Amino acid sequence: MDFKYFDIHSHLNLQPLRNDEEAVVFRMRAHETATITVGVDAQTSRDAVLLAEKYPFFWATVGLHPTDNTSEAFDFEEYKKIAAHPRVVAIGECGLDYFRNQTEETKNRQKEVFKQHIMLALELNKPLMIHARPSKGSMDAYSDVLAMLEPYQKTIRANFHFFIGNKEIAMQVLALGFTISFDGPITFARDYDEVIQMVPLESLMAETDAPFAAPVPYRGKTCEPWMVEEVVKKIAEIRNEDFEKVRAQLLLNAMRFTGLTPLN
Repeated sequence: MDFKYFDIHSHLNLQPLRNDEEAVVFRMRAHETATITVGVDAQTSRDAVLLAEKYPFFWATVGLHPTDNTSEAFDFEEYKKIAAHPRVVAIGECGLDYFRNQTEETKNRQKEVFKQHIMLALELNKPLMIHARPSKGSMDAYSDVLAMLEPYQKTIRANFHFFIGNKEIAMQVLALGFTISFDGPITFARDYDEVIQMVPLESLMAETDAPFAAPVPYRGKTCEPWMVEEVVKKIAEIRNEDFEKVRAQLLLNAMRFTGLTPLN
């Protein structure tokens, strides 16, 4: 299948999408949409790989979400085994999540697990799918993630998914050579416009984080990967750029991130 849109972050491995797989895939075909199914623990990472094996327009990531590491220890060798699959295009989602007033002990545990993801990405030469969620009124999780990544900036690639950082954080991300992706909330909230206008188009990607955060006009419904078209439309509108130019560049960016197209 040729595709026009690439949703770089979705969760067909989670409910309720998992129970509606055939219908969701049918709609993705109709809308010419590819996706990356993102793992949040060992089992959903395995499920993501199975989906990528089943559908040629699916790829997978393998990782342990920072808020899930209290119930599952990060088994480096097990994750390495899963992530070595050729349909796995990134490690994650991984990173730091301070939103719910995490204790210092929890933050330190998240940092240790994130460091293991960094080591795995370096060993397998695959980029990171970053989850960074700061505490309210702060950019603390972003600052800590960037500090941990800075020593590896010349040897690792990373994308900051569901970006909610400010211009200063965005500039730090770009300075390290990393990319940023946006999803449904940009279609109904104006908080992201300034960053979307500032970031070079070559450093942007589009996602849904399905089944979460459906874009307008589907807000309030279960989000699906094909809805990424609305995110792409909004990025073009916010940037005041030709839709087809933006669509084609975001697709190219996603294909470079997955390794389907060379970086240069």
